[in-house]
Amino acid sequence: MKQSTHLKKNDQVKIITGKDRNKIGKVLRLFPDEGRAIVEGINFKKKHTKANPAKGVQAGITQQETPIRASNLMIVCPECGRQTRVKHHLLEDGSKQRACAKCGGSLDR
Repeated sequence: MKQSTHLKKNDQVKIITGKDRNKIGKVLRLFPDEGRAIVEGINFKKKHTKANPAKGVQAGITQQETPIRASNLMIVCPECGRQTRVKHHLLEDGSKQRACAKCGGSLDR
């Protein structure tokens, strides 16, 4: 079952809890079924890779970004620059638009 989320790809978000608290990054990928998102430069894990010359993979330890719970992320408003909750405004044509709960500015570019 697909869950709705307050995030979209390329949103600027702030991490509100965990080891990366108060860091800001861009949403790279969403997993709405799991309620998780991958954020650029946040929540790294180390992965040990085995050499595979056929694929051009070198042996060693690499770092990967892993998904983080969407409930631990808050959107940073592009207009006022503060972390905020999301409000929805109904437009004249019947579509919804995400808006900042603090300044009322649009979160959809």
